[in-house]
Amino acid sequence: MPSQQVLQEKISEIEEITQLLKQHKAIGIASLQKVRAAQLQEFKKRLAEKVYMRVIKNTLMKMAIENCEEKPEMKKLLDHLTGSNVYLFTDLNPFRLALILERGKIKATAKSGDIAAFDVVVPAGNTGQPPGPIISQLNAVGLPTRIESGSVWINKDTLVVRKGEAISERLASVLSKLGIKPVEAGLSMKVAFDEGLIITQELLGLDPNKTRQNIREAQSFAFALSLGTAYPTKENAQMLLQVAHREAYLLSVNAAAPNNETIAELIRKAYMEMLSLSSRLPSLKEKGGQAEKSEKTKIVE
Repeated sequence: MPSQQVLQEKISEIEEITQLLKQHKAIGIASLQKVRAAQLQEFKKRLAEKVYMRVIKNTLMKMAIENCEEKPEMKKLLDHLTGSNVYLFTDLNPFRLALILERGKIKATAKSGDIAAFDVVVPAGNTGQPPGPIISQLNAVGLPTRIESGSVWINKDTLVVRKGEAISERLASVLSKLGIKPVEAGLSMKVAFDEGLIITQELLGLDPNKTRQNIREAQSFAFALSLGTAYPTKENAQMLLQVAHREAYLLSVNAAAPNNETIAELIRKAYMEMLSLSSRLPSLKEKGGQAEKSEKTKIVE
């Protein structure tokens, strides 16, 4: 009987999960690694109105997905049902949800094998530690030290681990003693399913500000290219007409072809040329007179 009861409970849970899959537009899978129970509860409370979060065994989720005949494309998620996960059922945009989760992370003390969330630089200064075994421990991870005023000091700012690198047990111990927290604890979206599409963690981690900048730069480049090639679009039609009008105007002025728009400019241009020519007449007369005088002098001689 107990086994029959357990089986019935699992069947009921699978049916409940299947209904959740049908009711929500997007499904997210986040790893529970490095997530504290209190933090998970805080996320559930904060996102309660927009996201339903639930820890589900992967085997039960697999069965629920296979039972969800209304969304056959959801079977693409089966390849991602690994590790300990929390499932997020929502109608939010997956990118927005991933960003919310990312902003909710907190810095935590490292353990052996943890991955550094950023470049870890130990600053120069007083460690507050008395001389003793700490000196050899600091030196072992590449930190130059000295003893001053009864304390161990670090001589210079020192990079001890880069972002994405594993933290050794020895370094984790030293960073913990120095009060440095190089690990981010929180929920990280591994993958999301949104209306038939699988969105991986690499794509979910896109920087919104950088993406906006890239789009603006691409739009600016495309606009300039369309103008340069005189390729008409709804966005550049007005400017292309302005460019064409200006070029036609200059061409007609340079060719001295009068029309309603160029006649004033042509008259103004002719007037300026006349003034320039008239200003040169006195000097031309003087040169002519000098040449005539010189010629007469030669004849007399």
